[in-house]
Amino acid sequence: MHGIGNDFVLIDTIRDGVFDCDVEALSKRVCDRSFGVGADGLILVERSGNTLLMRMLNPDGSESEMCGNGLRTFARLCHDRNYADGKFQVQTGAGLLQVECLPDQSVKVNMGIAELEPSKIGMVGTSGTNFINQPIGNGFFGTAVSMGNPHIVIFVDKVSEVDLANDGPKLERASLFPNRTNVHFVQIESENEISQRTWERGAGITLACGTGACAGAVAAFLNQKTGRSVKVNLPGGTLQIQYKESGEVTMTGTAEYVFEGSSSALL
Repeated sequence: MHGIGNDFVLIDTIRDGVFDCDVEALSKRVCDRSFGVGADGLILVERSGNTLLMRMLNPDGSESEMCGNGLRTFARLCHDRNYADGKFQVQTGAGLLQVECLPDQSVKVNMGIAELEPSKIGMVGTSGTNFINQPIGNGFFGTAVSMGNPHIVIFVDKVSEVDLANDGPKLERASLFPNRTNVHFVQIESENEISQRTWERGAGITLACGTGACAGAVAAFLNQKTGRSVKVNLPGGTLQIQYKESGEVTMTGTAEYVFEGSSSALL
């Protein structure tokens, strides 16, 4: 499945049964676009009692706390397979989040509170209650936000001119982020629209990043560049993000099927 070009292999353990394998190695094999199925991540669809559980692994085998685009695909699959009604909660590595499957087959997600305190983002060597437009190394200034996973947002005049393949991996491993970070370059289009390109931690350049779109919208508001409701243009499509006064962030976007198959060779 994919959410605006951010694509995932979903393994439904509710339907097919729990499997016993090295999920880190499995994610590396499955996500390899030359020798595997090919994806930006592997998602395990699980259930404990009445609670739906989402586990997300990156192509390098590392486990991510959360993935907004992945959560939308997870939600639509669970809804379509009658594991849940139109509005329900999903347990993720970033906590319990509410999702809503809409009549047009898009999915609205309450992404929770945007954390701004450096210690809650996983940063070191900083002081103060937030990190807004401050130096992050390599000549860049950034704004840090956590949506259950760490993000650094950098504002530029033209995202098309950013050398993402060069700057992304350097900033991902900036000394401020001992556990690495997602990196986003943002161009302001208007008070209610931005364009964004992303280097994802553990995945590299991707067509979209849901939590990153949320972080970009939050950072744009904090830097007084936009309002609270923002359309985010990503290479793979668009998301509608709302940053509420409560600190909560909602994200609405599509979730689409690509194909379905099975193979014992994956395990």
